[in-house]
Amino acid sequence: MKLRAILVLVSFLTMSLFSKAEALKVGDPAPLVTGITETGASLALGDVYARQAYTLVYFYPKADTPGCTAQGCSLRDSYEALLDKGVAVIGVSHDKPDAQKAFKEKYHLPFTLIADTEKSVIEAFGVPTTFGLAKRQAYLIKGGKIVWADYSASTSQQAADVLKVVVGE
Repeated sequence: MKLRAILVLVSFLTMSLFSKAEALKVGDPAPLVTGITETGASLALGDVYARQAYTLVYFYPKADTPGCTAQGCSLRDSYEALLDKGVAVIGVSHDKPDAQKAFKEKYHLPFTLIADTEKSVIEAFGVPTTFGLAKRQAYLIKGGKIVWADYSASTSQQAADVLKVVVGE
């Protein structure tokens, strides 16, 4: 009886710590979900999709960690080139708004960050989580549809990867 209880507990913990969501695929409609930005304001992603030729929604595990910083700075350093191609950039992690705001200010990130503490955006895109942290992934949206998905997004090459796709379309 004790062994059964332990096995049930271990199964429950494993399921809650390691989410295996179904990730969106190329051709899928982009989620019309609303998130909370680093300033605490609501942002409806559908509104962003409608205003820009492309929207890059990228997910990262934790603000101000080495890989997440490299990824954000890659996008920051190529931000003008991305804008020239009509790409809006939105970063998403499970961090709280104040952590996102500090991350944005520290590294002078010129794009919006979503503080997805409720995981509504993470879940809408089907991004897997481990210990509550989103896996590094990126989705490029055009016309309300996913046109490119990167399931193991690069850190230092994220912008170059996106620009290759946009230029090649």
